[in-house]
Amino acid sequence: MKPNQVFNSLNPQEISKLDKTIETYHTFSPSPNTCTSFIKQRIDAPLTNIWPFVRDFANPKRYKSFIKSCKIRAGDGEVIGSIRDVAIISGLPASSSIERLEMLDDEKHILSFKILGGDHRLQNYCSVTSVCEFEKESEEETRSFVNTLVKTNLGKLEKLAMASLKGN
Repeated sequence: MKPNQVFNSLNPQEISKLDKTIETYHTFSPSPNTCTSFIKQRIDAPLTNIWPFVRDFANPKRYKSFIKSCKIRAGDGEVIGSIRDVAIISGLPASSSIERLEMLDDEKHILSFKILGGDHRLQNYCSVTSVCEFEKESEEETRSFVNTLVKTNLGKLEKLAMASLKGN
């Protein structure tokens, strides 16, 4: 899967920024009885608002709606090798999962965990989540500035016109 096929909603500069992260952390060699998937999501919020939820290995329920509860079995959820027991909500073809923290990089904003066991169909499963932040494009910033300026001027024009109607 090529990044330009996956990231059709991103501009070329954003794709270029992601290429290294994708190649390093999200690309896996094919092996028998294995499948991979790659999902992207644009969230219109600063990285500083997103990363605390993603990095919280001890409390995935904060943003993963299919989790009933989570308990750290080993480590503290901040140290590589920490293990958590996850209870899954009813209605899914799973009831529990045992997962080990493989990577937690606060500089690169990457979290990875591996499933060790549990009552579900996933075997040899590894999840990698990375969070990237993009600067606003200068064209977008310029448009926003101009729109604000024009709206302000039109607002003042409206007030002046209404005042002249009333004879002020």
